Formats: sequence, C-alpha cells, structure tokens
Amino acid sequence: MKIVALLSGGKDSCYNLVHCAQNGHELVAAASLGPGPGKEEIDSFMYQTVGQDVIEVVVQALDVPLFRGTIKGTAVEQGAEYGARAPAADPDTAGAGITGDETEDLYELLKTVKRHFPEVQGVSVGAILSNYQRVRVEHVCRRLSLTSLCYLWQRDQRELMAEMVEAGMEAIIIKVAGIGLTAKHLGKTLAEMQPTLNKLNDLYGSHICGEGGEYESLTLDCPIFKQRINLISTETVIHSDNDFASVAYLRIKEAALEAKEGFIARAVPAPPLLTEQGEEARNAIESNGHSEASECYQFTHLNIVQSEGASIKRIGRWIAIGNVEARTAENDMSLEDEIKACFAIVQDALAAHSLALSSIAHINLYISSIHDFARTNAVYSTMFGTSPPTRACVAVDLPNHTRVRMDCVAYEETSPHDRQALHVQSLSYWAPANIGPYSQAVVVDERVFISGQIGLVP
Repeated sequence: MKIVALLSGGKDSCYNLVHCAQNGHELVAAASLGPGPGKEEIDSFMYQTVGQDVIEVVVQALDVPLFRGTIKGTAVEQGAEYGARAPAADPDTAGAGITGDETEDLYELLKTVKRHFPEVQGVSVGAILSNYQRVRVEHVCRRLSLTSLCYLWQRDQRELMAEMVEAGMEAIIIKVAGIGLTAKHLGKTLAEMQPTLNKLNDLYGSHICGEGGEYESLTLDCPIFKQRINLISTETVIHSDNDFASVAYLRIKEAALEAKEGFIARAVPAPPLLTEQGEEARNAIESNGHSEASECYQFTHLNIVQSEGASIKRIGRWIAIGNVEARTAENDMSLEDEIKACFAIVQDALAAHSLALSSIAHINLYISSIHDFARTNAVYSTMFGTSPPTRACVAVDLPNHTRVRMDCVAYEETSPHDRQALHVQSLSYWAPANIGPYSQAVVVDERVFISGQIGLVP
C-alpha cells in the first residue's frame, strides 16, 4: 500500500520505514509535528520534538514531500485508553477524540495528508514499547480509514539495536536525559553508543532504544535514504549538568545533503515468528506423529431451541445476561433492527444495575447465517467506542424467525483501572491486527477474556 511516514528524524521512525519498504509498501509523503515558532523543544507525551530544526533535510534525503504541523494541544487524556468507551450519541462525532489533546494535532495533520494524497492507505510509526503512543495513533488511523504499520513494536531492544547497527543505520545521539548519559555522548553514533547503552541496561534497567526518554536520536543515513546528511555546524545546549544524569541536547545549526556512492537499498531481517519456547512447542507437536484428521471432530448439526426470554444473574460485581433475542411471531423486522433490539434488551438489563454497554467484558454472538456476518458487524460496531469487549461469533441453527442471539458478562468498575483491553489494530511482526469490532483480550478483576484470533500469517 501507499504510506505516509510519521517522521521525527530519529532512528525508530526511519528504521520502521526500512521494514515498510521490505514488506512492499511505497512511501509517498512524510508528516511531522513540532513546537510552534520560536520553540526548539517542548515536553510531549506523544512526539519527539528535539531535532525539528533539521527535519526538512531528513525528508529531502528520503526524496518525498513533507507535511508539517504544530503541536497545539497537551496530554489531556493520560490514561491507557483514548476516546470514549461508549458510542457517540451523534453519528457525526462517532469515534471522536479529546478536545485539546495533542493527539488531535496528529489527526488534523494526517487529514491534510489524505486530502493531498487520497491514495494513502497506511501510516509508518516507529513506536517500540509505548502503548500510550500506539493506542492514540491507532485511534487517529481508525477515524481516517488508515492502517498503522508498526514493525518495531514489542521488539527486543538489545536485538533491535544490534540489527539497526548491522543494517547500516547511521544515527547520532542529539539529546540525553537518562542515568549514565551526559553531554559528552551527544553526537556519538549508535555503533559507538551500543556498548554503553547495553551496560546501562544491565546496571540500571535503562531502555537500550531510549523508550524511557533516556535519549533522542537523529538519523544521518539509513538504507532507504537517497542521500546522506552531513552536519556542518552544531551547538550543545545544557539544561542541567551533573555526573549522574545530565539533560542536554544538540542544536543543529547547519546541515547539508551529500551523494551516496553506489546507492543500494539493503535488505533487513524480519524477526522470527516464534520464540524459542514456541519453536519447542511446534517441534513437539510435529514429532508427535498425529495427523490433523485423527484429532478433528466434525459437528454436522447444532440445533438451538427457542428460549424463554433473557436470563439475568448477578454475583458480586459481575452480571451475566443470557438468551438475549428479539422474539417476534413473524420475521417482520430487518436484521439490523433485530440486532438493535437485542442490544436494547441488554442495555435495559444493565441499566437496572446502574451499568451501560461499556461495562461489558465479553459477548457471545450467535447468528443464523454466516452470510449475515458483515451486516451484523456494521450495526454491532456502532454500539461501542474505544476498547470494545471481546467477542466470539458463530453461525448456528437458531429457532424460526430468530437470526441473532447473544449472551454477555459485564463488570461494575470502581475506577478505569479495573479494566484493561488489548485492541491492536497495527500491522507488525508482534501480533495479528484486529479484524473486527472487538478487542483481542480484556482483563477485568484478574480474569482474562479472549476473542477468536487469526494467525499472524493466516
């Protein structure tokens, strides 16, 4: 697909582009957010702001147009989720973000990119560890019908750093703000810093790739750069200086591009799909000698009888609702209305316990025909906002005049921290992207609910 790069100029955003190219995606533009006029750096939960004085040179090295935006917002919503869990009352604001949050600056910037490049389908993102960043980028991408590409996500940082150096990534440290790092490390390359970063990780648990804010970097050359960046003049700016943990950055006063002799885009390795434990499990299964057919059971018919109405059971903070269906003498309503009627029954049952649909942890959904799957999802998706419940959906023989039945479990939360959802929507080497209007997993009250999963390589 054609993609736009979210570019800070650092090693991660540039190296993720290398993997995007390796996976067949075409870079057509770059987008970058930075401080307003007269500001060199600001504190941001989302964006690297140091090095913006040379971002145009980085984009010229990539040979694509640059779209720039200003960070106007702040980190208004600092929780694990972004956006409302409940659906918007107004369809025009469905999935909207948080007013005044810096995430909305990214939304406006990418909306501008799409206006100029309507063919763009994906966004390259250099996130490695931050769920905070991933959740917000995915929220923006979902609203703009874009796919997030995060090939560095959840990579082992020691392995990733070694891979970057081996691949020819020439990036330098342009800011230090972590234990064991001082102004003397500014301007040093990844290759030069690799032993030091590994040692600091061993001693103090510091993040080798700087995911804890220990340092920021600037890429001078990488396998997909058409030209190399040469720094002509720099200046060291020190915010605080001590032997334990200095805060300092490198101001780039002048930089220029220089030709690369015999430019060849290098191939980079993809990480193995399975860990050592996974390989051991697969080898054990394969060596067991059982054929797939010998362990396969086939159910040719499953008949579900007419229910006697919804059942509701509460135990502590848990509420279980079963046998939910819109019962009619004749099939006199559309499938869409039938699904809405089922959710209305669930909503009323939850309201009796002062809960809402957003309190649901898991839903089992039964439909009479798999051919109704897409239409069902279209309505289902309007019932939830951010971090929807997990779901299992199967086609079964339902009673006459019944096309949809569901049951669910909900939990009465006392704080937003009672519930955590895994709703990955990015393409990566780490986990399959979600393909439906549900989370892959939800953790509530030390219980884990899991949706059906599609393999990373289907």
